[in-house]
Amino acid sequence: MKARSAIAARPKNKRFVGTVLAAAVAGALTWLALPGGTSASGNSGTHAAAPVAGEAPGYAVENFDYPQADKILAEKHIVLKRGDGHITLADCVSGTGQLEVWARNKDKICFQVTGNSGWLTLEIPSVYGIKGNDYATQVDMTTGTEQKSFDVGKNAWTAVGESADDQGRAFMLVEIRSSK
Repeated sequence: MKARSAIAARPKNKRFVGTVLAAAVAGALTWLALPGGTSASGNSGTHAAAPVAGEAPGYAVENFDYPQADKILAEKHIVLKRGDGHITLADCVSGTGQLEVWARNKDKICFQVTGNSGWLTLEIPSVYGIKGNDYATQVDMTTGTEQKSFDVGKNAWTAVGESADDQGRAFMLVEIRSSK
């Protein structure tokens, strides 16, 4: 009796496996027979089928450009160029340990500093004072072809640009570097 049920089960398993295999082969042949970019529903696309990636995964390349810099320039008239993400433009909030930049014809501009160190290149014209935070901060400024660097005191106001220049020339803030 046992031999009979085992024998009877084999043809059913073979038929099932054969049916599944036939369906898979038919599906593969149908897919291969379709012209590039045409689906079974009749929609045609402009792209031919191509492998998503080669043998190795793709690489992400960080260019350090400041995110949404165009939007910030349009809304706040501040040019933010590049940085490592540890110095970011922020809404000014007292008591938060932000770096405060003061410039002619602008409201106070605040930056949040995070991590052990950070850098940001930017353009803010006519900067005359910076209030430091808990970080050791240096700023680079230009006037004409001349470039000057200033050390910003921790948690203190520092005169920079025209307020520190004996000729009172307007300086543009071009870089901020901070470290703990």
